[in-house]
Amino acid sequence: MPDISWSLLPSIFRALLVLALLLATPVGALGLWYQTQGPVRLIAYAALAAAVLAALALAVTGKVGSGWLVALTAAGAFIWWWTSILPSNDRVWAPDVAHGVTATIAGDEVTLHNVRDFRWTTENDAIEHWEDRRYRLDQITGVDLFSSVWSNPAIAHTLVGFSFADGQRVVFSAEIRREQGEAFSEIGGFFKQFELVLIAADERDIVRLRTNERRETVSLFPIDLTPELRRALFLSFTTLGNELARQPRFYQTITTNCTTVIFRLARLIEPGVGFDWRILLSGYLPGYLYEQELIETDLPLAEVERRAVITPLGQAAGDAPDYSERIRAR
Repeated sequence: MPDISWSLLPSIFRALLVLALLLATPVGALGLWYQTQGPVRLIAYAALAAAVLAALALAVTGKVGSGWLVALTAAGAFIWWWTSILPSNDRVWAPDVAHGVTATIAGDEVTLHNVRDFRWTTENDAIEHWEDRRYRLDQITGVDLFSSVWSNPAIAHTLVGFSFADGQRVVFSAEIRREQGEAFSEIGGFFKQFELVLIAADERDIVRLRTNERRETVSLFPIDLTPELRRALFLSFTTLGNELARQPRFYQTITTNCTTVIFRLARLIEPGVGFDWRILLSGYLPGYLYEQELIETDLPLAEVERRAVITPLGQAAGDAPDYSERIRAR
């Protein structure tokens, strides 16, 4: 019996090597695709193919140990290269993500720098305008969560808005920071294609873009928070904006996206907030908020979600100065 077991080891190691190559090669190929171009990409693919074929050939001819050595050397070279790819704030950015928000805080007064206030003429074109705005933390009167669905109902972009006693409103949105000419890619988001940026914007910019120009299904859910939690949540966004300005990060499709960033900020101020699968499948996030009694619960969830849709109101409001009031006129 022991002799039979030992005789199987070469076959087991060979099978494990083949399995490792089958799993790692597509991942490596995608990483090279999203991080290289032109002749460099061709050379990188040639090197990857040579390493995989050499490892397989050695395994087939019985030199399994040598095959593993080739595979591990190639993996080590790839990991070394991959860890050398670092996020940056210094690129030629698309206009709508050219500036991340930062904040200066003096007591209860917060100055947000680079608040976006674009006037969109199409979903890709706008009259650009960035400005500084001042807010008082002791005048926060409400917090809203906006959920915007564009195709798959399981996936939504989530934004958080704050209202103030003086009538001001500002919306925070964690977004991919595209370079000029880049388009969003869910797969690219797994492979360091985009940095993360925190945008602060006027509702008539960032919400109207989605209701009117992109024609997405946008819902507005007022969030039931105490004044202390509203303040803490607002400050958590300003902290994130300042941190990203100092130390850029990559956007990651699953772990560092528009909803998981908000969840992490919420957990900083309320450590007891539990993780839930609907944080990843953000189109179902309202159900999670409903169960936590953070949104209206007087009606069944389906009715709450139906009433929350503001896209028709936004389209009827157009570019009216009182856009924010009109999308709340239920």
